[in-house]
Amino acid sequence: MMEESMQQYDRGYRRNVLWQMSPVNTLIIVINVLVFAGLSFLGDTTDVRFMYNHGASFWPAIIEEHEYYRLLTCTFIHFGINHLLNNMLVLAYIGDNLERALGKIKYLIVYLAAGVGSSAVSAVWSMMKDEYSVSGGASGAIFGVVGALLVIVIRNRGQLEDLNSRQLMLFAGFSIYHGVMSAGIDNMAHISGFVIGALLGGLLYRRKRYRKQNTKRAAGTW
Repeated sequence: MMEESMQQYDRGYRRNVLWQMSPVNTLIIVINVLVFAGLSFLGDTTDVRFMYNHGASFWPAIIEEHEYYRLLTCTFIHFGINHLLNNMLVLAYIGDNLERALGKIKYLIVYLAAGVGSSAVSAVWSMMKDEYSVSGGASGAIFGVVGALLVIVIRNRGQLEDLNSRQLMLFAGFSIYHGVMSAGIDNMAHISGFVIGALLGGLLYRRKRYRKQNTKRAAGTW
């Protein structure tokens, strides 16, 4: 009877976890959508000058003019509706998994640190290469989410809820390959965001022990 009880618990636990609300991830998506809607009302989100004036990343402004706020604001603005939709769909699919694994505060730390950190690395890299591109988007932060998830999945023997290490590695590899082969993609932001997320995921994650605790209760009951 104990074995049957544990199987029922495991099925119920997985079902409840997958339907848990992820308020921080949801709020981040809402903020990105609202920012895009506001910018679209004010002007053209594909216009480089317009986006620069509304917080996009540009290394001379950040490093020479000390406009460090751009490291954060650039992660919440997107160049066109397709850019927004692609990023938000990925975040909606995987962000809630990381929030449940880490908790609300730690998830927010990973997201913002990867976003700001990747923006900073990208700005310095552009300065070193003497490139003057204006950039923005949540992809650096999202790659941070992917990096953190990959570390956590590996520590959970290759599986976390409905994600596995192969899926995440394929996604990261394909995205970086697509960025290398395409023009206008900030690959340094993607790579640095992934590394930052992986490091923070390893530092912040503590594996939960629900099943072990439930086994002890079931053994004592039956």
